Amino acid sequence: MAVDKLSTEKAAAALNSGAIHLLRSLAAIDKLAGLTPARLSALSVLVFAGPQSLGALAATEGVAGPTMTRIVDGLAGSGLAERQPDPADGRAVLIVATAAGDTLMRAAAARRISAISAAIEWLPPADQRRITAAAALLDEVAAAVLSAPVRLNPHAGD
Repeated sequence: MAVDKLSTEKAAAALNSGAIHLLRSLAAIDKLAGLTPARLSALSVLVFAGPQSLGALAATEGVAGPTMTRIVDGLAGSGLAERQPDPADGRAVLIVATAAGDTLMRAAAARRISAISAAIEWLPPADQRRITAAAALLDEVAAAVLSAPVRLNPHAGD
């Protein structure tokens, strides 16, 4: 059974607002990593998605190549990432998180997870169960937002 358009729009507005407030509330925790938000975000991609070309990393982060070059230069200068030859293309370079970058990013992620987990524990048990069940759907919603057919026609594939 489909939910009516007004209900989905209200849910989307609440999800948008909640996501923004959650990310803002985590900003102080992210500062403990000692990186700018842009560097922390790029390092997250390198640690959790693996080595990337500069262009792919820029596309993932939604920034221009020169901006990503500055971000990567900062990470490399801090010993958190490095440029390595691409084994599949000797002319290309991959950006790779160093062991120090991996350690820093995993600690930053663990702080975020701990803070969110502690906040969820303050909720009543029924709400804890609801948010736990709904959390798994967030990646599906994100993928749907990124897919062109859904943006153009919400019923594509029906």
